Amino acid sequence: MVVLTNPEKKPTFSIEKRLELINRSVARLKNVKTDCWDKLLADYIDKSGTCAIIKGLRAVSDFEYEFQMALANKALNPKAETIFIASKTENMYLSSSLVKQIGSFGGKIDSFVPKEILTDVKKVLMGGKK
Repeated sequence: MVVLTNPEKKPTFSIEKRLELINRSVARLKNVKTDCWDKLLADYIDKSGTCAIIKGLRAVSDFEYEFQMALANKALNPKAETIFIASKTENMYLSSSLVKQIGSFGGKIDSFVPKEILTDVKKVLMGGKK
């Protein structure tokens, strides 16, 4: 399950468009369901019947922040279990901010973005220019 949250309320794409892009990216994965939620993740556990939150980690700094979030979610909802998965070594440096910066300057982001949505992402990052 992919749960789309956006506490900052400032997406590059609308929430609906982001959900559509994620759905296109994971369409080949028949056991993946996507959803959108703008409240506490700890509350989503009960709403959805989810049994675990899975977080990808790139570096120790990610772990510190995500561990704090896991403890807060557990305090808010005792059923909220968090599982951490380390990224591949070749992706440890990668972040959405970095991809946005590279793409906004016309840099090659093909290896960072799923091919199913690459055109959409490039269009937005380049301000409609190709």
